[in-house]
Amino acid sequence: MSGVSMVGAGKLLNKPAGHYSHAACVGDLVFLSGQLPITPQGIKLTGEPFDVQVSQVFDNLDRVLSACGCTRESLVQVRVYLLDIEHWPHFDQLYAAWLGEHRPARTVVPVPALHYGLELEIEAVATHPAIP
Repeated sequence: MSGVSMVGAGKLLNKPAGHYSHAACVGDLVFLSGQLPITPQGIKLTGEPFDVQVSQVFDNLDRVLSACGCTRESLVQVRVYLLDIEHWPHFDQLYAAWLGEHRPARTVVPVPALHYGLELEIEAVATHPAIP
């Protein structure tokens, strides 16, 4: 597709398990694929505490943003999928600490299941004016 760049996070993240890129850039927009709590070495954090899973997803997002030349402050929209909506208040505290004063648009979607029995997945859209 003309004008679209696919971004792999190289050694920053494990290879995607499916037919997709960690991010796609078009114009000044960067679309980040959903990130699960999976380490760069491919270890799935199934059964780990919620806080540990959230921290890994934030780390993965930071890695993809960095690979695209972006930062957390570049985020304009975030979509969060939570296995248990009861985690929402605690997630919101962790999210606020991660983003600080930056407040992109956000949606939280409760879901009945996620890959590998993990508890959350986050996808996002960022902006980067330097990307052609």
